[in-house]
Amino acid sequence: MNLSESVLLYSDRPAEFVEDLLNVTPQDWQREVMQAVAEKHRRLSIRSGHGVGKSSCASWLMIWYLLTRYPCKVVVTAPTASQLFDALFAEAKRWIKELPSPLRNLLEMKSDRIELAASPTEAFISARTSRSESPESLAGVHAEHVLLVVDEASGVPESVFEAAYGSMSGKNATTILLGNPTRSSGYFFETHTRLRDSWWTKKVSCEDSHLVSEDFIQEMEVKYGADSNAMRVRCYGEFPTAEDDTLISLHAVEQASKRTVEQPEGTAVVWGLDVARYGDDASVLCIRKNRHLVSLHSWKKLSLMELSGRVLDLLNSADEPPDEILVDSIGLGAGVLDRLRELDIPARGVNVSESPAMADRYANLRAELWDLTKSWFGEEVQIPNDDSLIADLTAPRYFFNSSGKMIVESKAETKKRLGRSTDFADSLVLTFASSAAGASGQYRRRSRGRRRNVGGVV
Repeated sequence: MNLSESVLLYSDRPAEFVEDLLNVTPQDWQREVMQAVAEKHRRLSIRSGHGVGKSSCASWLMIWYLLTRYPCKVVVTAPTASQLFDALFAEAKRWIKELPSPLRNLLEMKSDRIELAASPTEAFISARTSRSESPESLAGVHAEHVLLVVDEASGVPESVFEAAYGSMSGKNATTILLGNPTRSSGYFFETHTRLRDSWWTKKVSCEDSHLVSEDFIQEMEVKYGADSNAMRVRCYGEFPTAEDDTLISLHAVEQASKRTVEQPEGTAVVWGLDVARYGDDASVLCIRKNRHLVSLHSWKKLSLMELSGRVLDLLNSADEPPDEILVDSIGLGAGVLDRLRELDIPARGVNVSESPAMADRYANLRAELWDLTKSWFGEEVQIPNDDSLIADLTAPRYFFNSSGKMIVESKAETKKRLGRSTDFADSLVLTFASSAAGASGQYRRRSRGRRRNVGGVV
């Protein structure tokens, strides 16, 4: 078996391909990304700081894919010609020159293509810019094996992604998005937020790469400030802080998903139950203990009696029973609330369309509760690393009406925009209407007499 034939042995081992044939040792994060492609993850989105080696990683994957799959089409793109031909495509050509000569001689390099010389129309790497005036450049890419690599993905217009959707969703198509997370909107941002359930995602900080010196990071911190958006984007691979219409930032949510907090004695336990309104929505119960979102439980297509039974089962098995359960009482939730009360469960209804406690600041209770949730994330809090929860929490938008009062878009508006309901986040939001926990989640001892309720809590 000659070298050109034996290379097929690396078809599911890209990291070994790089080590043996390009004579370089991948970084841990590069190895992880390459293995994800080998394991047939079809959609990958990698955000990173500057200089971590993402172009090298993408180049290795393109070369490996071209040499181990036939027939195949590899398309690499970036927003501008300079970003494409002076960066990633040039990097790929550089690494091809490092191949052993029997493999290198199989390939022919042109200005905008790298082809398998013996079959140039059936196996190639093609470089195409992705500009709004020519979105069709990524459309119609079809083959038995397709690899689409999008560099500087934050800058690629939405129209280009829409045009490329058919190519991206093909049976054997693999899409890799790479880039510095320069803006908190657009398709690249959404792959790390509302679409993250269907994407394999990775964040690479400059601190994760031995290619970036500590001196560079320190210089950037002095120049821009440790908490600046420049540091977030250029060094830490984080999206900039939320844009004007985004309520809760991805950064705050992700930090909470990586954190462990300790709870003081006597901390109140509050449950929030968001009841599904439609067939595809989920009923979600959130268990929050002060600064810790302990767990989430979700069910679909249950009757009101069945859902009430599931809540009762959780209550009977709970190590710490809730001080109260807050139930979204709009629509079907009213029936669940009635049943829980019949069972003598400490449940109270929340109608988020009602007036808020602070009527001078918020248009309705929904806005007030979401803003309290945002404030909660400003503390040292802990949530599960759950993709659906993270996507839901970063989805709603807000604005101010003519009276200067905050409005958070309705659940129906969010669902219309996203194509799904934010049930997981809404269950957490309900817990902030509790009489057992204030805005920051601190314990409040119940009084025996009637308490003044937060507006809209019945």
